[in-house]
Amino acid sequence: MGIIKVSQSFKTKVTPDRMFKALILDGHNLCPQLMFSSIKSIEYLQGDGDVGSIKQMNFTEASPFKYVKHRIDGLDKEKYVSKFTMFEGDALMGKLDWIAYDVRFEAYGFGGCVCKITSEYKTKENVEINEEEIELGKDRAIGMYEVVEAYLLAHPHAYTSSNTTAT
Repeated sequence: MGIIKVSQSFKTKVTPDRMFKALILDGHNLCPQLMFSSIKSIEYLQGDGDVGSIKQMNFTEASPFKYVKHRIDGLDKEKYVSKFTMFEGDALMGKLDWIAYDVRFEAYGFGGCVCKITSEYKTKENVEINEEEIELGKDRAIGMYEVVEAYLLAHPHAYTSSNTTAT
């Protein structure tokens, strides 16, 4: 089937810099705290978050998956852009070689942003993936972003320019 490309976006009342800091730069610390029922831990296996780093997300027993590994392929801290590839883990369902993500946070309105996510799914040879499986993955990603958004709205000083971590 080849490569399937999917784009999605959502608007938030949180600034691009705060969303980027919380989700991309400190997501390995924040996401397991906020989503403790599904994410057990996120740890760097190689590197410290810059391009080329490899991180592993470990899920709890409540999750249908055990773990996934991501490689950071691009990171632009001024433009709030991150590119990474999921290259290993049971979330690939034995049907995908990899999933590449391009995540962008762009200013929108007064103090908000639009989060734009483009995903490319590379299927294994002679394997087809259905729309339902792709939608489920999209829903999980957006759900994670919405949880972080809610946290940032409830904690207006977290991840501000003077405070780069959770409060």
